[in-house]
Amino acid sequence: MKNYQVNNEGYYGEFGGAYVPEILHRCVEELTKAYRDILESDGFQREYDSLLRDYVGRPSPLYLARRLSQTYGCKIYLKREDLNHTGAHKINNAIGQALLARRMGKTRIIAETGAGQHGVATATVCALLDMECVVYMGKTDVERQHVNVEKMKMLGATVVPVTSGNMTLKDATNEAIRDWCCHPADTYYIIGSTVGPHPYPDMVARLQSVISREIRAQLLEHEGRECPDYLMACVGGGSNAAGTIYHYLNDERVKIVLAEAGGKGVESGLTAATICLGRKGILHGSKTLVIQDEDGQVEEPYSISAGLDYPGVGPMHANLAAQHRATVLPVNDDEALRAAYELTRLEGIIPALESAHVLGALPKIDFKPDDVVVLTVSGRGDKDIETYLKNL
Repeated sequence: MKNYQVNNEGYYGEFGGAYVPEILHRCVEELTKAYRDILESDGFQREYDSLLRDYVGRPSPLYLARRLSQTYGCKIYLKREDLNHTGAHKINNAIGQALLARRMGKTRIIAETGAGQHGVATATVCALLDMECVVYMGKTDVERQHVNVEKMKMLGATVVPVTSGNMTLKDATNEAIRDWCCHPADTYYIIGSTVGPHPYPDMVARLQSVISREIRAQLLEHEGRECPDYLMACVGGGSNAAGTIYHYLNDERVKIVLAEAGGKGVESGLTAATICLGRKGILHGSKTLVIQDEDGQVEEPYSISAGLDYPGVGPMHANLAAQHRATVLPVNDDEALRAAYELTRLEGIIPALESAHVLGALPKIDFKPDDVVVLTVSGRGDKDIETYLKNL
């Protein structure tokens, strides 16, 4: 049986590793030595599980979407991460890493954010644990996610608009890494996705794996079996997808379908379809697939969704695509918008634009009537209402 999990050197197949400047080597090394022992300790697990239950509101429901199921001729269950406190899956990881940072003696937290959900989750946890919080966010995203910016400020975080590059997620990540280089002693960088140098991709996947752990128990209750036929999630950096598939990675009976942002079309030049178009490269400390030009310069991605316009992807997902363990489908802006309205009208659930992309992959799959599909709704659509109304 193939093993699709990370190896001892921090690689998923040929992807992953830690490619960091000398100044950050000690920070990353310190984290690599500490994270497994802390995450697996009884004290951490007790505090983490207690906060997930009483503060986040887990387990999140596994909901049989009857009308959506009728439309696509199979049985579709929605994993409702949109019902978590702060409205997305991001809080699972933010709480875990903040508890880890505190145990490592760090007092200042920094984060990057695109759609703002990870920023809000980090600011929320810092308010809860009384820690200083600085969030880097591209100026483009600050403008299109204004409500989330105000929430972060209300929670006590300092939001730093980033004006370099395309002024989106990649640039916010660059600035957060610069900050970390300057303040290694007291600062902990909470990365919001399964990207960055090892151990971040593995650590974020472990913290998000509560999603697949719950799916197994809930599906057993609903269907008398732990394994669905299909698992579906959207992928930008890839944390909600990693959490959805974590406990099923090595079970090849379960088909994995990932939806990435096609933007205006894969060949249009306005896209964030990294797995489809990317070539091997180093981005933010990890070897992965990167959208780049002939000279190896990172190209600016585009998506209607602020949470998916990243020019790379987590190394776990790059490997799953390379090994043909996952099917990756680009979903364009218009397909995602149509899917969002469809879910809203059929089930009364307004999804985040990120989740709308995986819903947009449903028409691209030939399901059988007895197929059981679990699709993760990674966030709710409140933050995207203006975009939805503009594109009615």
